[in-house]
Amino acid sequence: MEAPNACLWYLLISILGGWTIGLEITSTGPTSIEKASGETVKLECMFTLSPEDSGPLDIEWSRLSSDNQKEDKVVILYSGDRAYEDYPAMKGRVHFNSADPKNGDASINLTGLRSSDSGTFQCKVKKAPGIRGRKMLLIVMVKPSKPRCFAEGQTQEGKDIVLRCTSNEGTQPMQYGWEKTSNGKVLPASGVLDPVGGTLNVRNASASASGTYRCTATNRVGSEDCILYLNVTPPPNTAGIIAGAIILVLLILIIIAIILFCCCRARHRKKYEKEICNEIREDVPPPKSRVSTARSFTVGSQRSSLGSMSPSNLHEYALKPQYDKIPSSEEDRPPSHTPLPPPTAPRMAGPNLSRMGAIPVMIPAQNRDGSIV
Repeated sequence: MEAPNACLWYLLISILGGWTIGLEITSTGPTSIEKASGETVKLECMFTLSPEDSGPLDIEWSRLSSDNQKEDKVVILYSGDRAYEDYPAMKGRVHFNSADPKNGDASINLTGLRSSDSGTFQCKVKKAPGIRGRKMLLIVMVKPSKPRCFAEGQTQEGKDIVLRCTSNEGTQPMQYGWEKTSNGKVLPASGVLDPVGGTLNVRNASASASGTYRCTATNRVGSEDCILYLNVTPPPNTAGIIAGAIILVLLILIIIAIILFCCCRARHRKKYEKEICNEIREDVPPPKSRVSTARSFTVGSQRSSLGSMSPSNLHEYALKPQYDKIPSSEEDRPPSHTPLPPPTAPRMAGPNLSRMGAIPVMIPAQNRDGSIV
């Protein structure tokens, strides 16, 4: 009795278990996928139905929000034997893999992947009374952009040269590698490579370090490279450079000195010409006065001269030719050896003489015999 009862009980559990299981998701692929931006990815969601699942079939794909306070975003829906693909989250880039998803294929294809598409997607299949779902993590990685290669420091023998390689875009972690593609294809023995920073430090560079180098930036979804040509030159002639610099400085100083000398000379010449002009203006003779004025002036001058002389000098003065006297006519001319007495002329006031052009002269006082008091 115990054996038949046990078999009956097992059969009942199996029947009830079949009713309970019903709809099942059969996909067994990886639940985490990594893809590069711009590529296409397939998110699998295969399912099976049981005879007991008699309700309408609904398939919903949504992108789960990382914030519990925000709602999940539906990306595509199948309901009432019709697909709805116009949801704004990924409009135009998501499609069902099968033209008729009710046959058990609820997988979708995402095209033109972007880094913002990274996240967790959920496939939910409903057919009353069964409901099943599957979650998948999609990581959209950006492959490295084309890196830029350049050398830092002086590319001379005996100097430290740093070869640098940088890529502006790309999902981390990213690795850099350097290789020499010419002259034996061997990196310099003194070179130190940094795969994370993307540098190759060549210490105490020699002429053998010259050549063509390639840097490759790599991450999990792609790689890009760049080419650099390095030319290590001999050190310059320092003594020649210093001598040339000194000669150049001396030439500049000489030119400046010549310019200053010319400027000073031109300034002195201009000043001298100005002084000469001023002297000529000061030495211009006064306008000639009338004859009567000159005659009175001469007579006054003679009287002044005679008054200042002593009797002993009068004889010598009388013997001298009278050049300053202006004769009025032939009758007035005295004999050559007989001195003439000083003519008596009317005395004129000082202001009148000044107006007529005469120069006032101080006459010392004399006594009757002609001696100076």
